[in-house]
Amino acid sequence: MKKLILSLIIFYNFLYSAQVEELLWPKGESFLTFLDKYKISHKLYFDLEKEDKELCSEIEADRRFYLYTNDDGSLNQVLIPVSDDIQIHIYKDSNNIYKFQTLPINYTEHTETVAIKITESVSQDILNATGDVTLAAVLKSIFSDGGVNFRKMQKGDYIALKYTQKSYLGRLHGMPDLTAAMVQISGKPYYRIKHNDDDKYYDEKGVGFTQSYFFQIPLTFQKISSEFTNKRWHPVLKRYRAHLGTDFAAPTGRNIYAAADGRIEFQGDKGGYGKTTIINHGNGYKTLYAHQNGFAKGAGQGRNVKKGEHIGYVGNTGLSSGPHLHLGLYKNGVAVNPLTVIQKPKVDGLDGKEKAKFLANAQNIMKKFDDEIKNENRTLPTKFKRTTDKTDINIF
Repeated sequence: MKKLILSLIIFYNFLYSAQVEELLWPKGESFLTFLDKYKISHKLYFDLEKEDKELCSEIEADRRFYLYTNDDGSLNQVLIPVSDDIQIHIYKDSNNIYKFQTLPINYTEHTETVAIKITESVSQDILNATGDVTLAAVLKSIFSDGGVNFRKMQKGDYIALKYTQKSYLGRLHGMPDLTAAMVQISGKPYYRIKHNDDDKYYDEKGVGFTQSYFFQIPLTFQKISSEFTNKRWHPVLKRYRAHLGTDFAAPTGRNIYAAADGRIEFQGDKGGYGKTTIINHGNGYKTLYAHQNGFAKGAGQGRNVKKGEHIGYVGNTGLSSGPHLHLGLYKNGVAVNPLTVIQKPKVDGLDGKEKAKFLANAQNIMKKFDDEIKNENRTLPTKFKRTTDKTDINIF
C-alpha cells in the first residue's frame, strides 16, 4: 500500500506536464555536478545520511533516468534508478524547496516459456523471438562450464527457455532471470535448471556444475558493521532505505585483497565512496572496494590481479563514520549481496529431499519445453524495447 501511495504522489505531480524527458546519465557526471547543472544547493546532498550519500555514488553512466523541467528550464523533479529495485527522487515540496527521497521501482514481472527453432543463429533467433538479445548472453554464461558447443548447433535444432523479465514504463528493466534452458545439439538435449533453494544451475538429474565459488572475503575483519539491503521500508523513518554492499569494520591501514582474479578497471576517488577500487572479474561480475586509506603499490588501474593479491588499505575516506571496507558485488550491473557468493561450500549435486523436490520441478519444466517444441502455434512472448536513446516519452 505504501508503494502504491508513493507512486500515485509521483504520478500526480507529473500530471502537471504529460511529457517526461528520458535521458542517459552522462559519463563523468557526479551527483554534485548534476545539482550544479540545475542550480540546486549542495546542501541537499550534504544533509543526507551516510547510506543515501553512498547511493548517490551508485549512479552509473548511461543509466536511463527521467527528468521533468519547468518552462524556465529549472528542475521540477527527477527519478534516477540506482539499482533494479530502488531509485532516487528529487522534487520540490509545497514550499518550493528541493527534497531527496528514495523510492521503490514499481516494475512489472513477466514469466515466459518459449521454444525457438534455429534458423539463422542462436543470438539472432533469440532476438527475433523475444526481442531481448541479452538472453543469448545469459544462455551462453550458464552453459560456460563446458559440454555444449553452440557452434555445433544445426538449423532445425531447438532452444527452450523459461525466464522472468522486468518491465518499467513499457521498457525492459534490468537483466532477465533465466530459470531454465534446454539446448539441442544435433537433436540431443542439454539442460540447465536453476534450483530455487540455492540459486545454482543443475542438469535434469540434479548434477551440479559449480565446484566452488571463486570469491573470498578480501580482508581480516572485526565485525560486519552494516549488511546488504536492496530495498527496505524503515518503520521508524517511514521511508525506503538501501545499502548496496557489505561493510566490514577493521582498523585503518589493514590490508585489502582482491576477492577474485580480475582486472582493475577503476582506481581513484568515487564520490561518497572515497578512495575506491573496482575489479572486473569477467562473466558479468565486478567487485567494488570503497573508503580505502590508500592503494597498494603496483596495483594500479588497468593491471591484472590474482585472488588474494594486495590491492589497498582499510580507511575512512569519503562519507564514512569510521574505518571499514565497503564491499560491493555486481552481476551484470546489478548489485547483489556479497555474502551470498563469497566462501560458499562446494556444490557437487543434490541429494535427499532437496533432490526429490528439484527433480519434480525439473520434470515439469522439461514437459513444458517438449510441449512448446511440439506445438506449431508456439507461445509468443511479450516483447519490450531495451532502447536507451534520448527521447521524449509519455508516461500516461
